[in-house]
Amino acid sequence: MAYVRHSFAALVAVLALSACQTMSAAPAKMADGVLTNSAGMTLYTFDRDATGSGKSVCNGPCATNWPPLAAPADATATGDWSVVTRNDGSKQWAYKGKPLYAWSKDQKPGDKTGDGFLNNAWHVAKE
Repeated sequence: MAYVRHSFAALVAVLALSACQTMSAAPAKMADGVLTNSAGMTLYTFDRDATGSGKSVCNGPCATNWPPLAAPADATATGDWSVVTRNDGSKQWAYKGKPLYAWSKDQKPGDKTGDGFLNNAWHVAKE
């Protein structure tokens, strides 16, 4: 019986640590004052996305040019991070209520060529 209790306690500890590691990993990181994806590419917000609406208005050809920051299907909100369900049913990360996107024309980490695009409707995402 003591072995079972010890094994159960060990399992609970492992699961708790796994949950903490999953929750503490931010979907983006900060580099030179802006949010970037895992490849180090600049992330952007779009003025036409209503803050906190849980929606992205950038779909179809727009999403080809501005790839959404994909979230896993089981992603959950934590802190400043929330999850948007896109028109196609996929999930996208949002920061402080604004969905995040990369820009297909940025060629290398650090590029910010999408900032101010489309009559200043696209902006570098900052913390």
